[in-house]
Amino acid sequence: MSTILFDRIVYGPVNSRRLGVSLGINLSPTNGKRCSFDCIYCECGLNSDHKTQAPAPSRKEVMKALATKLELLNVEGIVPDRLTFSGNGEPTMHPDFGGIIDDTIAIRNQLCPSAKVAVLTNSTMLHKQEVMQALQKIDENLMKLDAATDTLIRQIDQPVINDFTADNLIEQLMRFDGKLTIQTMFLRGEHRGLSVDNTGDEDVEKWIEALKKIQPKKVMIYTISRETPIKTIQKVSMESLETIARKVQNAGFKVVVAG
Repeated sequence: MSTILFDRIVYGPVNSRRLGVSLGINLSPTNGKRCSFDCIYCECGLNSDHKTQAPAPSRKEVMKALATKLELLNVEGIVPDRLTFSGNGEPTMHPDFGGIIDDTIAIRNQLCPSAKVAVLTNSTMLHKQEVMQALQKIDENLMKLDAATDTLIRQIDQPVINDFTADNLIEQLMRFDGKLTIQTMFLRGEHRGLSVDNTGDEDVEKWIEALKKIQPKKVMIYTISRETPIKTIQKVSMESLETIARKVQNAGFKVVVAG
């Protein structure tokens, strides 16, 4: 069973292949996972394997942990490139997400003004006005879009929301007017007796058509780099990623590839 649960509210900094020196902020419980997706590749494992009744950290606890860590890093002469909301699940599910973003920006401005505030999100909470308003305030919105069809998203991301649709997700992403980065995990394999592959020409073209609607400022494509909870899926080759990247570039988008 694959498990990389973050047992602290603030963790790192870590050297991220996509985000540089990143100080992580976990708004999920530190002893389990809480997410509106149940991705078959998630490094934190499947939701069912890490259920918890523990509450999410409070707004006050998050800000105390962040300020304490940044003060320590200042003493050590370490300056993070980003303060990144990620952790053991979907950060925008936190009931005080908007207030936490306001606090984080204030603490960033005081203790490490050069760092960017980033949120890694699956975009499932964008229907909440507070979440949308908070995301408009930060430096980098990194939004998941692993496919452009209901079938593939349900295979790969396994939304726990019954009425989830790819079209609704794409419409929500269009609301950012291009002020976002799309992140896509490419993989191949099998799950529950069915083939799973979002690298085929037809599915990639549908995904690129979605990008044309969303108009992101950047596209990050990558593949599996850590152990996954579903053992029958595999990473794709760098050659495959570069082939997809060329198609993204030909469509007029800036693309970053992480193998």
